[in-house]
Amino acid sequence: MNELLDVVAVAVKADYRLELEFENGEVRVFNMAPLLDKKPFSRLKESGSFFGARVDYGTVVWPGNIDIAPETLYDRSVPLEPA
Repeated sequence: MNELLDVVAVAVKADYRLELEFENGEVRVFNMAPLLDKKPFSRLKESGSFFGARVDYGTVVWPGNIDIAPETLYDRSVPLEPA
């Protein structure tokens, strides 16, 4: 990826996946499950606050000052398969 793209929308899906819309119009799916055993993300699984994800300042954030870089979200996500 050559440019930094902001996240403009997030929807929490089953199995700890995030459906993300980026400012370029792309919709991609990011699997959070592998990160939920690592700090600080383990708190999201333990407390159930994973489902409180929202967009703030171009990235995904959770209660408790937890966030993840938008470039990580983009680089490690896959395009949403058309329905």
